[in-house]
Amino acid sequence: MKTFGAVGKGEASLDGYDEAELLNNVGEGCLTHMWFGGSWPGYEQTRIRVYVDGEHTPSIDMELGLGHGFGFGDGGAPWGTAKMGKTGDPSGIYNTKRIPFGKRIRITGQRHPDGPPSSPFWWILRGTEHLPMFVGGIELPPAARLRLHRLDSFTAKPLQEFALCDVGGSGALYQVTIAARALEKKGGMNYLEACMRAYIDKSTTPLMLSSGLEDYFTGTYYFNRGRFANDLAGLTHYDDKSQSFSAYRFHDDDPLFFDKGLRLTCRCGETEHGTTSGPTAGDPPATVYDTYCWLYQW
Repeated sequence: MKTFGAVGKGEASLDGYDEAELLNNVGEGCLTHMWFGGSWPGYEQTRIRVYVDGEHTPSIDMELGLGHGFGFGDGGAPWGTAKMGKTGDPSGIYNTKRIPFGKRIRITGQRHPDGPPSSPFWWILRGTEHLPMFVGGIELPPAARLRLHRLDSFTAKPLQEFALCDVGGSGALYQVTIAARALEKKGGMNYLEACMRAYIDKSTTPLMLSSGLEDYFTGTYYFNRGRFANDLAGLTHYDDKSQSFSAYRFHDDDPLFFDKGLRLTCRCGETEHGTTSGPTAGDPPATVYDTYCWLYQW
């Protein structure tokens, strides 16, 4: 076993807008820790990309904010768990996602084009070679790789069902983050009535994962008690005025495995009993969604 890592202490690596290399390690193992610091407008939109085993298109391409479970540049802090958190504003952002690789792992950062041209950047990246991967107590195959499936600024019509991921092959669902904002005042937060559905192994009948969207993130009554964060789920943003929220949900201790594919869906609002037809629960408005769905695939 060999631990590797890289740090940057107030570096100018992100000056300008080019993609900058933060870590490049040859070997086999798992990344186990990321931490990022800095302060400038749009910091949370900084892109972090993870290239595994020489791939040209990164299997993980994330914004710092949504990649760590919070949307809308929400400055709320400190909050955190063993898996992920935010200790300051705007930074002190960390995660302990295990990202396996077989030959090489390369990580880069890139400033968002709307941000200022220069500002110091801090980072800590660390991992261990030959470290096995587990989900739900089950050791994953050596071929397992963590992949991020994104849906960016998707506008859903009332009652429209849409996919957060639609993949073939074998794997396990690891984490879901959703940031959503209603486009109209009517209906308030009625889009939160949505049930999450998993269509496993090409089934046309879904496994219902929740009785409402806030329920999926372990909340209740439209998150009526405000923010929370734990190892299973958390509410990282909620604003009645803009009718927006963001939340995260992990599945490593609540495993969802698949052998022949997974289509994970959400709906913009819902019928009263989660059926394909029937009376609508409330009056859901058209809503814009950004979703991050993390899967181990092999």
